[in-house]
Amino acid sequence: MTTTNADLADILDRRRPEEEAEQLLAAVIDFGVFVPVGDNGSVIFVKGQDGGPVLPGYVSEECCHQRLPEAAAALHCDVTRLMDIQKHTNTEALAVFSEHGWATVPFGLVAQALRTRGMRLTAERTVKLSWSTHPMAVALRDTVRDRLLDFPGIGCVWIAQVRWTDTGMEQLMLHMALTDAAQPDTADALMEDVLSAIALGAETREVVLRVLRPESDADAAAARELDTMGLDTVRADHAARRVEVVSREYDVAPERPRRWWRR
Repeated sequence: MTTTNADLADILDRRRPEEEAEQLLAAVIDFGVFVPVGDNGSVIFVKGQDGGPVLPGYVSEECCHQRLPEAAAALHCDVTRLMDIQKHTNTEALAVFSEHGWATVPFGLVAQALRTRGMRLTAERTVKLSWSTHPMAVALRDTVRDRLLDFPGIGCVWIAQVRWTDTGMEQLMLHMALTDAAQPDTADALMEDVLSAIALGAETREVVLRVLRPESDADAAAARELDTMGLDTVRADHAARRVEVVSREYDVAPERPRRWWRR
């Protein structure tokens, strides 16, 4: 279980958050923050510099108790919970605090970064994966199919519905298996390219990314397990310049081929 958002703490403690704005947003999106609640279980808000309410988030439960001792508890909230709070309260900004620093983050920037880069999966999160027919999932599959050959560092992509067992929240997830030709930012580049090409309005959902690396035995085992789950799968043969798509959608439509190849 997440106990401290160490990346966010490091950025805030350096007291130059405006110089690391991209990294700060990534730390909030990927790991979340601890939000204070009162005795009645309601979220505690604080005043912003303009006097309006902002949602406070702390890098750890201990930091919350130090900074806001009147809070009865501090609950870990991932970015989906934070955006849900924002939706129901119309709060415009999140104030994030570490032991030695703080920064204000507009929720608009959080939402924009979430759309363009997705959320990176952390090891301690437990999830249940399943096949999805959500329009966003289908759009992800088809867009990955059309663009995967432009990214030789990625061999396979699985698209899944993910349910976080600790919170019950549901999202979509891309697992990307890298090849030996991958560059450090290959998965991020494909993720951003795919998300920027999809515009579904109200059908848009947040997307989580997990990267599987070729040198990791655990990631190789995860890839083998993914192949047994019946998920929509897009696999590239970069040498032959072709892409294979496997989907249950094709199984229930006999007139359509189960595997679609692009040469």
